[in-house]
Amino acid sequence: MVASENLRSAAHAAVDAHVESGMTVGLGSGSTASLAVRRIGELLSSGELEDVKGIPTSETTAQLAREVGIPLLDLSEGRLEITIDGADEISPELVLIKGHGGALLREKIVASAGGGLIVVADASKLVDSLGRDSLPVEVEPFGWESTLDALSSLNCEPRLRPLEADSEDPFVTDGGNYTVDCRFTSITDPASLEAEIKLTPGALECGLFVGLAQKAYVAHEDGTVVMQAPA
Repeated sequence: MVASENLRSAAHAAVDAHVESGMTVGLGSGSTASLAVRRIGELLSSGELEDVKGIPTSETTAQLAREVGIPLLDLSEGRLEITIDGADEISPELVLIKGHGGALLREKIVASAGGGLIVVADASKLVDSLGRDSLPVEVEPFGWESTLDALSSLNCEPRLRPLEADSEDPFVTDGGNYTVDCRFTSITDPASLEAEIKLTPGALECGLFVGLAQKAYVAHEDGTVVMQAPA
């Protein structure tokens, strides 16, 4: 309970510091991002914020945003000024791994659209070097077997993500794509690896977020620590 309250406080701190009336905000996906979405809804409901619109990164986030009273736009309808999202791993340089929740392609499109990315996470997401867990890659369903084989040439162990742990059916993203989870021994050069993966036919996007995060609001047991991206 304490940990969840600390994470909620970190999400509130990020929203309170960066979201202003009249803004269009990218709304991330996952349980941590939902705390920020709910906070924006609370501030709109109380009148502390006005005329804030959201661009969601998943259908689940869109549904939550409607429930809490955040008007939604498409990327073509507004100028994105900030995005608030969670992360699965955070390096000391604020390079991220995202995508374990299954929305990485839309998350990266929104995070790259402008305004900067603000991350909310708990301290367990901090790593000395990326690659503690798998790196998700969103892939085109057509010929996914060939894509998986090509990804294996990058010195990783790729595995098609199942719908459920014991299911033979693949997990399908909101965009109708598959996800391949790639296990690397370590990721020492995230930018180069990201480029290599995106040169792989069938690989639409990977979960390495390089140079996108501006700040991270990290929940620790004794409060929120704000990390700043290197200049």
